Amino acid sequence: MDTDLTKRFICETGNGEALLPHVPPRPKSLWIVTLRIISPQRSDASSVGRLYFICREHIIMVKAVAVLKSSEGVSGTVYFTQEGDGPTTVTGNISGLKPGLHGFHVHALGDTTNGCMSTGPHFNPVGKEHGAPGDENRHAGDLGNITVGEDGTAAINVVDKQIPLTGPHSIIGRAVVVHADPDDLGKGGHELSKSTGNAGGRVACGIIGLQA
Repeated sequence: MDTDLTKRFICETGNGEALLPHVPPRPKSLWIVTLRIISPQRSDASSVGRLYFICREHIIMVKAVAVLKSSEGVSGTVYFTQEGDGPTTVTGNISGLKPGLHGFHVHALGDTTNGCMSTGPHFNPVGKEHGAPGDENRHAGDLGNITVGEDGTAAINVVDKQIPLTGPHSIIGRAVVVHADPDDLGKGGHELSKSTGNAGGRVACGIIGLQA
């Protein structure tokens, strides 16, 4: 059965349309659903019939949000949206940062019991090295840098295929972290370049949760 939260199927019959969840995917658009026909005059199932549906996929958008907090005066809200199995779009605004570039990552754990330090390492489900968002060899959580203006604010607009909101590598329940310094994208030659991008301390973070 198809249990993907992002997919439903609109199925047409002679009596109109019905929205059916979790219809098993098949190459053709015709599904055959076996029904047990109940006779109005009898309380038991009297016969078995087949009902034919012509179905088309109905894509549902999944949304998530993270509210960033900090002991250093940094705050913001980050939004995530994904349609079907397409890329995830990340938007939002963060304020209270020093001007310039700041590393921006998804970390593995949604744990802030010890502040941002307890969010663990970068989200890296397939065990790769740290890199730039466009690199093939990168952590899934490597979202590069955000650019902070002279007013201390940054507008976020990122589209990325490695941070899905559903499935085994979903980022729901993990954390977004903003770092104090620029991410060198794994190319700085520092001993930390291939693990953290030498992006410095963690100045703000928030847990990623599903949004209505």
